Amino acid sequence: MSYVGETLLNLLHQTAFFNLTWGNYVMIAVACLFLYLAIKKGFEPLLLVPIAFGMLLVNIYPDIIASPEQTSNGVGGLLYYFYTLDEWSILPSLIFMGVGAMTDFGPLIANPVSFLMGAAAQFGIFSAYFLAILLGFNDKAAAAVSIIGGADGPTSIFLAGKLGQTGLMGPIAVAAYSYMALVPIIQPPIMKLFTTKKERAIKMANLRPVSKLEKILFPIVVTIVVCVLLPTTAPLVGMLMLGNLFRESGVVRQLQETASNALMYIVVILLGTSVGATTSAESFINVSTIKIVILGLVAFMVGTAAGVLFGKLLCHITHGKINPLIGSAGVSAVPMAARVSQKVGAEEDPTNFLLMHAMGPNVAGVIGTAVAAGCFMAIFGI
Repeated sequence: MSYVGETLLNLLHQTAFFNLTWGNYVMIAVACLFLYLAIKKGFEPLLLVPIAFGMLLVNIYPDIIASPEQTSNGVGGLLYYFYTLDEWSILPSLIFMGVGAMTDFGPLIANPVSFLMGAAAQFGIFSAYFLAILLGFNDKAAAAVSIIGGADGPTSIFLAGKLGQTGLMGPIAVAAYSYMALVPIIQPPIMKLFTTKKERAIKMANLRPVSKLEKILFPIVVTIVVCVLLPTTAPLVGMLMLGNLFRESGVVRQLQETASNALMYIVVILLGTSVGATTSAESFINVSTIKIVILGLVAFMVGTAAGVLFGKLLCHITHGKINPLIGSAGVSAVPMAARVSQKVGAEEDPTNFLLMHAMGPNVAGVIGTAVAAGCFMAIFGI
């Protein structure tokens, strides 16, 4: 009987109940909240479901992301190897290829002024950089944190890895992806605050048709120009434009379908679960994480406001031909930010169709955030 009792006691002590801390329970609750928002509310489920489940797993079984040096058999946990692909910038770059393969750059080509609105929305990134330094982050950590303002998870992971801020990568990535998912909640109040009812109801003229030649030349020209000026952006901008060239060339349909479907979804699973697995209670519940979450929110809000205000300026210059709402889409959350511009505009006038106009600043924001990351890498000589 003593043997049976001892065996049962050993089995009992192998359960997670004897190893979980209050912090683990907090993170498990957060993971369940994210799952609720993703499944019940539909907030970017492709992102939040794998992130939340990775968060759930690591706070129940921390060894799932343990490195080989931390294990007795010299074999790392499953999600450690997924996470290594994040650190090597492989998964973020592949995400950009998939985004490029799915995205129509026609609205941006048809309305080049969209580049300016996409650039204006990056103001949040640089304002958060200086604020982060004031809050005690070193220059590289401040740069890695501030890129959250672009609401671009892959770029945030890419820059954190390049700047050697892997210790902050978990909170940075979770904050960036969370704000991407919460775009429909965060942006509308800011958009309405800085615009009038009359401005929100402005109807824009139809975009001009874009020729096939223009669409083919665009990714090639952008790659040459941007990567010559900022070579460090080649992994992101290059993959984004390669995916778009797959789409627009019309001669590699199989590659375009693979990049935008099978490969994209595989990468999302690997990236999402590994990002979620970096949120163990020990590494996530601390003062630095709170600062990162707050700074990311400030950067995102400032970027949204800057895009809208620049849209107002263009509205004034063009005598009411541009709806300022599309400026908010300059943050790099494709296509959610553009949909929010459409939704807010339709609230004032259900016949107003802003989606395609907003896609111009939206895809410009993707390029702009990658360029901002390249600027930081150039500044620090990476």
